[in-house]
Amino acid sequence: MRLAIALILAGAATPALAEPDLAMIARITDEAMNHGEVIDTAAYLTDRIGPRMTNSPGMRAAERWTQDRFKAWGLTNVHTEGFDFGRGWSIDSASVTMQSPRRMSLRTLPVAWTPGTPAAGITAPLIIAPMKRPRDFAEWAGKLKGKIVAISYPRAPRDADKPAFERLDSAAIDKLDAYEQPVTAPDTGDGWFKYLQFGKQLDDFLAKEGALGWVRMSYRDNGLLHGEGYQHRDTPKLPGLELTAEDYRRLVRLSAGGEVVLTINSQVKFDDSDPNGYNILADIAGSDPKAGYVMAGAHLDSWVAADGAADNGAGSAIIMEAARILSALKVKPRRTIRFALWSGEEQGLYGSANYIERHFASRPANPDPVKARLSYDFKLNQFPIEKKADYNLLAGYFNIDNGGGKLRGIHAEGNFAAVPVLQGLLSPFASMGASAVVATPTGGTDHEFMSAIGLPAFQFIQDPLDYETTVHHSSVDTFDHLRPQDLRQSAVILASVLWETANADKPLPARPLPTKPRPTDPFHVADPDKKD
Repeated sequence: MRLAIALILAGAATPALAEPDLAMIARITDEAMNHGEVIDTAAYLTDRIGPRMTNSPGMRAAERWTQDRFKAWGLTNVHTEGFDFGRGWSIDSASVTMQSPRRMSLRTLPVAWTPGTPAAGITAPLIIAPMKRPRDFAEWAGKLKGKIVAISYPRAPRDADKPAFERLDSAAIDKLDAYEQPVTAPDTGDGWFKYLQFGKQLDDFLAKEGALGWVRMSYRDNGLLHGEGYQHRDTPKLPGLELTAEDYRRLVRLSAGGEVVLTINSQVKFDDSDPNGYNILADIAGSDPKAGYVMAGAHLDSWVAADGAADNGAGSAIIMEAARILSALKVKPRRTIRFALWSGEEQGLYGSANYIERHFASRPANPDPVKARLSYDFKLNQFPIEKKADYNLLAGYFNIDNGGGKLRGIHAEGNFAAVPVLQGLLSPFASMGASAVVATPTGGTDHEFMSAIGLPAFQFIQDPLDYETTVHHSSVDTFDHLRPQDLRQSAVILASVLWETANADKPLPARPLPTKPRPTDPFHVADPDKKD
């Protein structure tokens, strides 16, 4: 009832929405449910190719395979677009062994883009020297020579205070439908910049002090590992490894009572053959070249702790399945439908940011040359925004990147004019559990920078499953944590939404082109520990 009222009220101020093409939606559903390949695609990306960190051998294999699949399914204009990223990096093997006070193998993972050790490893005493700001260095100056340094503050175990696995109910979705006023502060983004800089500062300090390597503590309990690292442009000097929280705490306790000796062994490879990352793009051509295009995307890259199944093999498989479905049905949309598999998302949305700069709009470079080199994030406060050729051609962008849970609706990203249109697009899917359009924005993925320049770009709401509690970036991000029925449901909805948007009389409404905002938080004080 609420949806019907909303549509009636919206109709008083906006053009009437076209009726959904229910016959086409029925065909899409049949193709997905009875002839689908999304499970096969997800399994190939995860079980066979495995982790796909940007510019790694796994990512190169995925770049080739996904293009081959798009071509085999009959898509056109299948191509890559490259962007400057940095070195490739991959893991051959890693181990950490406690030699004394007793011999024990510890659970570990190299931190991304750190160098390896000699083949025999490094054996040295451990020192517990937690540091998280440059001002912490003074306490440890002169004490680290010849040591393996434990750099994390030993966080105590935490009680689990929410379900490990969750599907959203209507009350949880309703809570998302709350408009969040944007807050602008003079140092917006500085927390992320300081975090990136500290990794380099710490590595420089440890090397200068004569440390041999370092270990850090996993940020999750229960034996989970992650291994994220962000120095793909400036290779660290020292090997670094992550330990499970439980093993790290054991080392801290033992060090309090006497010397602990570790052997760390990290065998990794760098690849400098091609510094470019590559987005994969493929089209279903539209009948009206002047009508522009509608687009769907997910990031193909992953972290390296596991197989990148929920993050974001699932989203990539859904994008590919929507492309396969529509091509198999031999559709002839009015607008071109473009499918994008982004690269470099995990290190700062590099791939989608490059597509924006190349096709949609540009911002002035950040005046800080270090920030300008590190990430597109540091352009977000730079104005004016200059439109490019495709800005007015994008009829809508839909992103999938919050795990393998089924689609439950769409984040409207503060785009009020788009709400009734999005509700109309989702109206056939209430029985599948996907009918919500909520005001709360969501960030940290590839629609974000498009939305930030006013484009009609949206992220789907998804059932969390165990994404945030267990799987996200972790050593158990494998196919087992996907749900086949959810992937099929998502492919039906995405293919249908793309078909409807591609044939709509008008593009999805865009927001005003942003201009430089005034600071809006009179009480703002910079938090040195916050990662924006």
